[in-house]
Amino acid sequence: MTVWDDLVGQDRVREQLAAAARDADALVTAVSDGKPEDAEAQGSKMTHAWLFTGPPGSGRSTAARAFAAALQCTSPDRALGGEPGCGFCDGCHTSLIGTHADVQVIRTDLLSIGVKETRDLVRRAQLSPAVGRWQVIVMEDADRLTEGAGNVLLKAVEEPAPRTVWMLCAPSLEDVLPTIRSRCRHLTLGTPPVEAVADVLIRRDGVDPERAHSAARATQGHIGRARRLATDERARARRAAVLKVPLRVADVGGCLKAAQELIDTATDDAKQMAEEVDAKETEDLKAALGGVAGGRMPRGTAGAMKELEDKQKRRKTRTQRDSLDLALTELTGFYRDVLALQLGSRIAIANVDVQDSLDRVAESSTPAQTLRRIEAVIACRQAMDRNVAPLLAVEAMTMSLRAG
Repeated sequence: MTVWDDLVGQDRVREQLAAAARDADALVTAVSDGKPEDAEAQGSKMTHAWLFTGPPGSGRSTAARAFAAALQCTSPDRALGGEPGCGFCDGCHTSLIGTHADVQVIRTDLLSIGVKETRDLVRRAQLSPAVGRWQVIVMEDADRLTEGAGNVLLKAVEEPAPRTVWMLCAPSLEDVLPTIRSRCRHLTLGTPPVEAVADVLIRRDGVDPERAHSAARATQGHIGRARRLATDERARARRAAVLKVPLRVADVGGCLKAAQELIDTATDDAKQMAEEVDAKETEDLKAALGGVAGGRMPRGTAGAMKELEDKQKRRKTRTQRDSLDLALTELTGFYRDVLALQLGSRIAIANVDVQDSLDRVAESSTPAQTLRRIEAVIACRQAMDRNVAPLLAVEAMTMSLRAG
């Protein structure tokens, strides 16, 4: 199993990355052999900065991690013509599981990535590889960089260290500063086919074929959501509740109750994650600062504890928003299926498990009403991006769903 096997339905991107990994391998080998002129000739497909874009679930971070592993590949088969990225050597294995000393993967549980964190990354990027062939920095949430953080990163991308590679991941080019994206090689990933996603769930996760196909179809090719839906009973129950909303907005009371339940579900998700992570983080920090279980903390540590509490609050806010956004995505998919039925489209229905509900809504409304309802869901997502109170935004949406 090579490092590329997890790139589901991305054959063109896989070929481009494999070619770049071969040239990168030739570049390092030529420099090591004291033949830099050969490196210059061989390294045309390799560059120091990459930008992976594509819709959610397309596998942006998976592609970046696979490429990072291929760059660190130490398989002896390379000398015999084998491609970097065997998936079995120490370089590949440690890169994929996140323990390689020269592969730094950056993701955030917060709403943004700030200047301080970015400066730390830039300092690391100036170092030579410790044990590997390249110093690789994978930023999974490049779209969450603040403007100040983006300006800090720009300097590092403009003047990279000789053996440092930046890999930025974002939903679209517009989510990254123009000055940064103009200095990166751009790779666009598409939504994987439903069949390809189902095959991965069956082959790698051991999911029952019928459930795998149902999850892949319901999530419309989103790999991460499909895996969670296929393996997590709680996720299936939450989705079932969300898809009942269109049938519960017949009156004002139903609208307000449905909105409150969506908010409560998102809050519960955030609370569950906080219970799993926050307590351990707090205890670890107390121990690191010299605190005693059940006793008072040493003087001068209040600032560090306050900083951790603020971070946990921001993470909880993001978790709540992400959960709400997922619910709104599922509602959009529901009305998309309704519109397909109303127009007699031949596109595949995603939510076949609630076919009765789709038929009822399709028969009791017009295509124009369905389009207005889709616009209401989109407007709710935009309102939350502008920091409108979630409950107010969702209540406005459910009232609009009722009006049609």
